Amino acid sequence: MILVQFCSSRILPSYNQWNFLLICSRHNDLPWNIRKFLKNQLREFRFDDLRDTQPWARSAWSHTDLRRLKEGMVAAQVSSIITAITRERLVRLFLPLFNIRIISLCLFRNSEHFISVSLFVYRIERAHKEGRLASLIGVEGGHAVGASLAVLRMLYELGARYLTLTHTCNTPWAECSTVDEPGQVARIGGLSNFGKSIILEMNRLGMMVDLSHVSVPTMLVAMRTSKAPVIFSHSSAHALCNSSRNVPDHALRRLAQINGIVMVSFYPHFISCGEKSTLEDVAAHIDHVRKIAGIDHVGIGAGYDGINLTPTGLEDVSKYPELFAELLARGWSEKDIQKLAGLNLIRVFKAVEEERSMPGGKFSGKLVNRIQAPMYEGRVVCLGRRVWNRGWCEDFGMIQGEQPGDKVPDTDKED
Repeated sequence: MILVQFCSSRILPSYNQWNFLLICSRHNDLPWNIRKFLKNQLREFRFDDLRDTQPWARSAWSHTDLRRLKEGMVAAQVSSIITAITRERLVRLFLPLFNIRIISLCLFRNSEHFISVSLFVYRIERAHKEGRLASLIGVEGGHAVGASLAVLRMLYELGARYLTLTHTCNTPWAECSTVDEPGQVARIGGLSNFGKSIILEMNRLGMMVDLSHVSVPTMLVAMRTSKAPVIFSHSSAHALCNSSRNVPDHALRRLAQINGIVMVSFYPHFISCGEKSTLEDVAAHIDHVRKIAGIDHVGIGAGYDGINLTPTGLEDVSKYPELFAELLARGWSEKDIQKLAGLNLIRVFKAVEEERSMPGGKFSGKLVNRIQAPMYEGRVVCLGRRVWNRGWCEDFGMIQGEQPGDKVPDTDKED
């Protein structure tokens, strides 16, 4: 006999009927909220159920806790480390390092429920079999890397398994999605040579390249450059909502050719281009990505704890079964749902790890270890909502106190 439960007037199979799923939710900004709400004071923090705990309960930005993750059948959660863009390079790198430490402490305190995936993707499947949640780390914003491949390698060693090339602002070597908006001017045509070196080094390390937040030219150049599949960690279909943060159809077709994946965001501004959207609207975006790119190239991006608006019916991480029930009603098979829920992401992760160079292996391709001087010389760099001309010089190989227009030695050489 098949048991059912009723959720928001939708008939769902019981949890026992969902055991075939391995749900991997890509994008969650919980570490940022821990820093914002608790000032990193974790001694009294209890992750079990935050729905009645202040300040979490009253915040529109809080959608995640252990109880809701289990209710949502989540097997793997990727925590996003946001790169705050400030004038001081050390502070900018300090924040990702600090947030990685927060995640490590939270995992340690909840080790009976979580397993860290800082080594290989098989640990996601292992965690699923053990009834625990796999926890992965990603860094959102290439500003964390600055102009150093060494910093990229360090972030990988600390557990980061993907890097979003940009955030809401250009890096000196990659252009973000705002470049595609009316009145904006592209300066480097997507990726510089150093940006391509970042991607090749990520391939060598076994680190996923995330193209959410980047401009369309950056998407296309990155997909031509990468030797491994790439991901869009939280983007939706541009054909249904013409936000510059979404992926156009020609990029979706190219993504399918390189075996990548688009993980659909739930943020209403990327779903309906407004402040209100519904579960059915999200399902429409998932259906569109499937139609254009194929069932093997779509996943769940969500964006919980990093958005203050959610679609009706997808208010928090416990609501994933509602979305799958809607897709089943639209004719999706259980096998299709499995791919969407997590198997597609695991396939990409495995392909990225297979591409990495093993110890003793030889990596082909020239890597530019520092940014070329003409890329930044005399140029104003966007820093979030500020424009600031000084303080980045140390990042770019200049001496502190030099003006960006000063003569800079040629650095287009391998170290």
